[in-house]
Amino acid sequence: MIPLSDDDSDQTRTPYINYLLIALNILVFIFYQQLGSNLGFTYSYATVPAEILAGHDIVTDPVIVQDPISGQNVEIPGLGVTAIPVWLTLITSMFMHGGFGHLGGNMLYLWIFGDNLENRMGHMRFLFFYLLCGVLASLTHVFTDLIFGENHLIPSLGASGAISGVMGGYLLLFPGRRVTVFFIIMLFNVPAFIVLGLWILLQVANGTGYLGGSEASGIAYAAHIGGFIAGLVLVKRFLPKEKIPVHRKSRFF
Repeated sequence: MIPLSDDDSDQTRTPYINYLLIALNILVFIFYQQLGSNLGFTYSYATVPAEILAGHDIVTDPVIVQDPISGQNVEIPGLGVTAIPVWLTLITSMFMHGGFGHLGGNMLYLWIFGDNLENRMGHMRFLFFYLLCGVLASLTHVFTDLIFGENHLIPSLGASGAISGVMGGYLLLFPGRRVTVFFIIMLFNVPAFIVLGLWILLQVANGTGYLGGSEASGIAYAAHIGGFIAGLVLVKRFLPKEKIPVHRKSRFF
């Protein structure tokens, strides 16, 4: 079930921040990651659980591994020098992706669901909400990685955690909003709670066996789940306070 669009008929704000976030993700992938070929940059600015847990940069040598499919030896780059405090990789990793499919899928979900939250929250509230959900999602991955004994040196990256937060917030604010989805060979209009409910159930189901996700699947399901829960919990705190009309008493002479 792939979402394609939703009902934006109540939109009153142009979602500048949502557009900016999408543009930044695309530009980083093109110019800094060089369409995914610049592994040195990617491995330096992705979130590495071991670095977050230790609080300092870790540099490792490249390693040679055997591709289980082709049987050929492949060199995997080591962790490079991170020229910023390692805690900031919780932010930089949000704007990097592992490939065209990873980038395209994330930007599709952000395009569909992000503008509705920005419309309700306002521009700056939405930006801080997005970044906070992304940071909490990455921290969820780091600590489940620690608890379940994954390889702490495997970098994680992508906007999925932050976008999961957007989806959690969307589910709480717009559960009945109609979303157009592509399923098998047809288009359907279904309520958001079905689309997003199935999505989070799939994350939980897939992540049950390996919440760290790094080694077993290459997907950090814990980050998706953590981001989604963060969005559910935080979204109402980022809504602007409603103005209560002041009723003034009148005197008649």
